Amino acid sequence: MKGSLALRAAVAVGALAVLIAALLVAPSFLRGPEAQPTPTAPATPAPTLPAPSPTQPQQPAGPVTLTIITRHPGEIQLAAKNEFLKSELAKRYNIVDVEFYTVDPVAWVSAIQRRGDFDIAWGGGPTLFDSLLARNLLSPLEGDLVASAIAQIPDTIAGAPMKRVIGGKAYWVAASIASFGFTVNADVLKKYGLRTPTSWKDLGSPELARPLVTELKPMVSIADATRSTSHTRMYQIILQAYGWERGWVNLTAMAANSLIEGGSTEARDNVIAGKVAVAITIDFFGYTAMQANPATKYIIPPGETIINGDPIALLTTSKNPEAAKAFIAWALTEGQKIWFRSDINRLPSNPKAFELPEGAVRKDLKEAFEAAMMARGMPFDDEKAMRTERAMQAYFKATLVDLDNLLKEAWRTLVKAYFDRKIDEAKFKEYLRRLGEPLEFRDPTTGRAVKFTEEEAAKITSAILADPRLEESYMREWRRAAEKRYTDLIAELRRLG
Repeated sequence: MKGSLALRAAVAVGALAVLIAALLVAPSFLRGPEAQPTPTAPATPAPTLPAPSPTQPQQPAGPVTLTIITRHPGEIQLAAKNEFLKSELAKRYNIVDVEFYTVDPVAWVSAIQRRGDFDIAWGGGPTLFDSLLARNLLSPLEGDLVASAIAQIPDTIAGAPMKRVIGGKAYWVAASIASFGFTVNADVLKKYGLRTPTSWKDLGSPELARPLVTELKPMVSIADATRSTSHTRMYQIILQAYGWERGWVNLTAMAANSLIEGGSTEARDNVIAGKVAVAITIDFFGYTAMQANPATKYIIPPGETIINGDPIALLTTSKNPEAAKAFIAWALTEGQKIWFRSDINRLPSNPKAFELPEGAVRKDLKEAFEAAMMARGMPFDDEKAMRTERAMQAYFKATLVDLDNLLKEAWRTLVKAYFDRKIDEAKFKEYLRRLGEPLEFRDPTTGRAVKFTEEEAAKITSAILADPRLEESYMREWRRAAEKRYTDLIAELRRLG
């Protein structure tokens, strides 16, 4: 009996020894979180880069290449790629490359769905990102790493949302901010004896049209709405600031006064070069123009602007969501330093960015940031803008861009009649209203005659989003109606003698 007990005790001791030895060599996830290695803190002290949660993967199985669909220009893409790949987070998540794809805003949804593996969407404005969210293309930004970064971004700046939060989850966050206005060239204004404009309405004034009438020289530069999200935003601001009907009259006069470019960069470059007197610009394009040409100045029209957050988001198509969130966290913290480069000149969304060495020396952008915080903006309805956006862009292109020459002929004929005193100011305003008020046209889906009201634009936007093939059908009808209007007005004005 005693021998049996001794044997059992020996076995028990041996088993306990084996168990202890096994635990000592067991994988870390079996030993509990307290045994996990502590993540290395990033080198940049401010803004404080949040450390990743121990439960997040530190080293993916293989090298990661992130793919980003963007509206940002090449200088931002290059700066972000070069700086991020040198960062601690890139090494920690084994990210070896970042590939950017610049896509026109109207093609984002189809491009994301067709490619099927974009990781991140970055740059393009809240309406574009809300349209992605509405199509279930954005994933919530969850996890300690990205949540800590998001917490550093204010919920609002000058009353504008910097985050889109639904059910307590953030789906996009602003990585930078912007205001909207126009950049003037004082030398060109002086050359032609023109006053400095202070409102959007001024850009469609007959005074600014004088060089167009006498020398066929447009004084304003704008971009095709289907090719620029920032210019689309400005057109939406005008439509909400003045109301749908008057807004389209002002947009038509502005387009008639304008050299219409394919993109916002080309529009800005025209004012830097002195090719035009005014270019509508997002703020950082204005700051860049001021550095390139001291004769230029960026103007925010009082009470007729908004502060926009420029979002970044995780796409549902991402094959590398944790690595993608690491990039987003970097963009909201350490990566804010790229905005201070002299070839970028953007305002950060993270106020701590001015504590970075790169931010501390940009007193001009600090002043611009503080001015943006205090800007006298206007109420702006993002949802209303999104409901009509696609139809608004297509209508703008069909009636103002595609018929640019005919529109300018009608405008020059009208303004010349006014300058020659064949019509008085009241008659000029009446003709201007007829030139720009929303068109009546034949709806290609019903055959009915309808007017391009705000409500009709919302219906058309929904129809086009459901069936993109309808867009060209609507544009064809709008071009036909606009061509008849411009031709009839030209004939009527010429009969005045």
